[in-house]
Amino acid sequence: MKNQSEQLFAVTAPGLEEICAAELQALGMAAIRVVAGGVEFSGGLREIYLANLWLRSASRVLVRLGAFKCRDFPDLYRKGVRLPWGRFLRPGTGVQVRASSQRSRLIHSGRIAETLADAVNRALGREIVPADGPRQLVLARFEDDLCQLSVDSSGELLHRRGYRVETAFAPLRETLAAGILLKLGWDGSTPLVDPLCGSGTFVIEAALLAGNRAPGLSRPFSFMDWPGFRSGLLDALRLEARRSERPVAVPLCGGEREPEALAAAHRNAARAGIETLVQLRQQELERFVAPPGRGLVVCNPPYGKRIGRDEDLRPLFRSLGDVYRDRFRGWKGAFICPDDQLAKATALPLTRFATLHNGGIPVSLWTADL
Repeated sequence: MKNQSEQLFAVTAPGLEEICAAELQALGMAAIRVVAGGVEFSGGLREIYLANLWLRSASRVLVRLGAFKCRDFPDLYRKGVRLPWGRFLRPGTGVQVRASSQRSRLIHSGRIAETLADAVNRALGREIVPADGPRQLVLARFEDDLCQLSVDSSGELLHRRGYRVETAFAPLRETLAAGILLKLGWDGSTPLVDPLCGSGTFVIEAALLAGNRAPGLSRPFSFMDWPGFRSGLLDALRLEARRSERPVAVPLCGGEREPEALAAAHRNAARAGIETLVQLRQQELERFVAPPGRGLVVCNPPYGKRIGRDEDLRPLFRSLGDVYRDRFRGWKGAFICPDDQLAKATALPLTRFATLHNGGIPVSLWTADL
């Protein structure tokens, strides 16, 4: 694969598109355009590698392979064979096609995937692909008979930074946690506290952000299996990323009453290499004391859609409001919750700052000046 300019697409969860666009702009990307579900931009191998290394709020980075009108399966096969698959697949690399279709004559996603997989194999002149080898993900999207094909450069979703092997109940995705911090304007220059930290995602992502650590520094990517992979370029970008790291000079604190969840948070922090930068302690919410200074207090409290509707969570949210109001005076407060009544149980002067999605559930990001 030559270092030619490609049409690229960063996939995000709903509500994080503008944040991802700002990240891409900070990385110096070109032709940035926000659309529903992500951000379009352009670039070559360097930009593909950089985006995967550095984007905190994106789920995948895709390369647009081609788009064409198509109304029957023979035509899909013919046009699929003509595409430059050899730029992205080695002879021994399998292909996994995920297809979706809206308002199109080709509506059977399974047959679309099978037809394109056959076209890939024909284009590469092969019949048998090892079942246990690497597999390249290809996304096929039909809308109004227009087929858009994209090649995934990321592999595992980008929220899988490599540190969170263990989770507490109903964990927060790393990309969402980082996106919320960026959306709130937190830049690592002021203290951060999560009094209900679970497995530590908010605090760990805050440490990565405050220390300017690339979130994808220690993980593999799908592009590493491409025929034109330039290991020297990736090594240079990783070295550049390590050299850009900075000391963390503010308290980053998490509290959790459950010892199992706290132990998982400690181990996750150790795997992320930031265990010395954060303070994680076993503590009841009502006993949490803010560190000196003023900063951001943020959390992902339990709510009924994740833990069942039988438990009355209003006392917890009242306690959360009391702690925010009494212990964090002068701070900025934030939490996510899908239930307006639960949020209002905090009795805080709340603003619905954004609407996001956590595990497929629409949630509001609530803020309050304390």
